[in-house]
Amino acid sequence: MSTRAPVTFDVSPVWKQLTPELKDEVLAFWKQHRAIGDPERARHRADEVVCIARGEDGALCAVSTAVVRVLPRLMQPLYYYRLFFARSVRGQGQVIPFYNRAREVLQAYNAGLAEPESLGVLLELESRYLDAYHKDAYIPEADSTFIGYSPRGLQLRVSYFEGAKLLAPRAARRPAATPAMA
Repeated sequence: MSTRAPVTFDVSPVWKQLTPELKDEVLAFWKQHRAIGDPERARHRADEVVCIARGEDGALCAVSTAVVRVLPRLMQPLYYYRLFFARSVRGQGQVIPFYNRAREVLQAYNAGLAEPESLGVLLELESRYLDAYHKDAYIPEADSTFIGYSPRGLQLRVSYFEGAKLLAPRAARRPAATPAMA
């Protein structure tokens, strides 16, 4: 149990609305916290920001990103979701509320498209704590279902969007800057 004072923050959606100033702020946040070591990869990922959160001091304390991926076994497009919290806000019960807000943003965006680009959100649990804590096949508070393990041995979970329909099967493409997903 954490002895830190509980952290509260507002999650702000910025999907497809990232200003150059906010992009610079996100890049500085990641650099300060050593979240992404390769500056070129960080610049590319900054274009994928879904939501941000600021602490009481107004500084960024959390950033989420998403990009469409197709897993070879599923052959369906999903938003591959990533989330980074500053150490100061970890362990405060904010991961699922933050994720749920980002999922709502992605679902609303996807629903507004003429043709959906994704059926839902794909999670790869990199946190040892989250992996150890989430042993149920279905997690209702995150609406996520276990679907197997990644090549890195990490839990894969999917949260399908409301009313999602299967699309024509698609072949997976492996991006050069992302860990292999199978």
